[in-house]
Amino acid sequence: MRAIIQRVTSASVSVDGEVISAISRGLMVLVGIGKDDNAGDVLALAKKILTLRVFADPTDETKMWKASVSDIGGDILCVSQFTLMANTSKNKPDFHQAMSTESSRELYSSFLAKLGELYAADKIKDGKFGAMMNVSLTNEGPVTFTLESRKPATPKPLDSPSSSAP
Repeated sequence: MRAIIQRVTSASVSVDGEVISAISRGLMVLVGIGKDDNAGDVLALAKKILTLRVFADPTDETKMWKASVSDIGGDILCVSQFTLMANTSKNKPDFHQAMSTESSRELYSSFLAKLGELYAADKIKDGKFGAMMNVSLTNEGPVTFTLESRKPATPKPLDSPSSSAP
C-alpha cells in the first residue's frame, strides 16, 4: 500500500457538487492499494500514519516534528486513489499493479476500520470509493510525505556497471 499524507488545517471531499466529508486540522491521506497488498499492509500503513511525527509540540510550536496526528487529536480524511499505483515510466500510465476494484474496496474498508480501531472512529473521514471526487485542502507548511507499507526496492543507479557498456 502507498499513501500520500499532507498535514492540513482543513480538507474536504465533494461529489457532484456536494461536500460529503470534511475535516479540520489533521491529515489528508490519499491511499493506493497494490494487487499484492493484504491485511499486514493495512496494519503497517495505519500504524505509520498514526505515529509519524509531522506536527509541532502542542506546548511549544517552535519545536517541530514532535507530535503525531493522534498526539494532537487531529482528524484524518482518507481518499482511495488507485492512480498512486501507476507505472509512469511511459507516457501513458499503466495501472496493472493496482488491486482490482472489488478486492481493493474491501481492503480499503478494512484500512479505514483499522485506523478507527487504533485511534478514534469519529476522527476518521472518507471520500466515496470509486466516485469522481473533488478534493480541497489547505496544506499546512506545506508538509507532504509518501509512505509505503513495505520497504520499496532500492533502484539500481543509472551509472552502475551492469547498465553501461564495457
